[in-house]
Amino acid sequence: MAVISETSPAGTMVRPFTMEISEAEVEDLRARIVATRFPEREPVEDLTVHPLGTTIPPQGVELATMEALVRYWGTEYDLRRVEQRLNALPQFVTEIDDLDIHFIHVKSRHENALPMILIHGWPGSVVEFLSVVEPLTDPTAHGGSAEDAFDVVIPSIPGYGLSGKPTTSGWGPDRVANALVELMKRLGYTRFVAQGGDWGAVIVDLMGVQAPPELAAIHSNMPGVLPPEIAAGFAPLVVAPAPDGLSAEEQRCYEQVSYVYTNGIGYAIEMLLHPQTLYGIADSPAGLAAWMVDHDAQSYLDIRSAFVNGQPVGNLTRDEVLDNLTFTWLTNTGVSSARLYHENAYGFFDAKGVSVPAAVTVFPKELYQAPRSWAERAYPNLIYYTEVDRGCHFAAWQEPQLFSEEVRGAFRSLR
Repeated sequence: MAVISETSPAGTMVRPFTMEISEAEVEDLRARIVATRFPEREPVEDLTVHPLGTTIPPQGVELATMEALVRYWGTEYDLRRVEQRLNALPQFVTEIDDLDIHFIHVKSRHENALPMILIHGWPGSVVEFLSVVEPLTDPTAHGGSAEDAFDVVIPSIPGYGLSGKPTTSGWGPDRVANALVELMKRLGYTRFVAQGGDWGAVIVDLMGVQAPPELAAIHSNMPGVLPPEIAAGFAPLVVAPAPDGLSAEEQRCYEQVSYVYTNGIGYAIEMLLHPQTLYGIADSPAGLAAWMVDHDAQSYLDIRSAFVNGQPVGNLTRDEVLDNLTFTWLTNTGVSSARLYHENAYGFFDAKGVSVPAAVTVFPKELYQAPRSWAERAYPNLIYYTEVDRGCHFAAWQEPQLFSEEVRGAFRSLR
């Protein structure tokens, strides 16, 4: 593993970092999990059909899922596992814009590796990318060639994980984008690429709008593609009828986004309006877990399969899910991470005016399948567009090998 210098120019020190959790914190978490009080079971007959054709529970996370999750979390899962995984990688902290930014930084052993920053979203964390570090930095051991190698930087978004928590307002995704560009420059990278999904997708889009000279290109697995005249039809819980003249792919996307706005955005509305109200997710591990696994219907079904059926879909295993939940609990970032929704001034799925070269991978269980026609409008310099056959909203987390192959292909023309 590579180690970077502890010091940089005055005021820009880069400090090695180790996550340290006390035994008291671990035992407090275990006790809280064991003491979980459950509500009654949801009505079993109350089911609905998702636009992708799957049957989903409209009242949210089912009792059977939470009982299985809590039982495994409290009795079998290693509560120090995420600490050990993170400390196996080189971690650092540096202050940018008066806030500590935590990040993982792994350099490839191959020459001329392309620097890349990987940006997570909510309810994720750097945990989403732990399984892609080796395929990206050492592609020859994972089906690629040395020419596909990356140096990877994986930051915790401010308010998430081990980064500092903003104490003043104003930390929206545009400010985060500025800070993460500064991070890459501070590490000495004069040319780099950026990748993101969920909030990470919004942040890399805004990097592409800002277009710093060091940014060679972006890749998104949740691209902001809705044209202005289409985006105008969407508001929380309110959706206008689809306009005439849409292609089949555009109509599909419109229906999927409509479902998100009418059935899948409840958590976002609460975090947008009143993030400070969410004391329950700071006080109850089970409450935090239910809040986080209810992000989107398709991902929830895959998580449910891991806990209830014992059949993980891809890499979305029980331990992987609990690594992320445990990390969020131990860092007490359930509420602080929610504030990014309150600070946001951009449409999640809207085209934002990206000018740099851009690449898009469409995963089949993403919130929506971005049609190529809208991707070409949103990204005038679209260098790569593919639709793959598996993977949910958490693409890197669930399908690390496929995700790594997609990122290699997306940026290959820039080598």
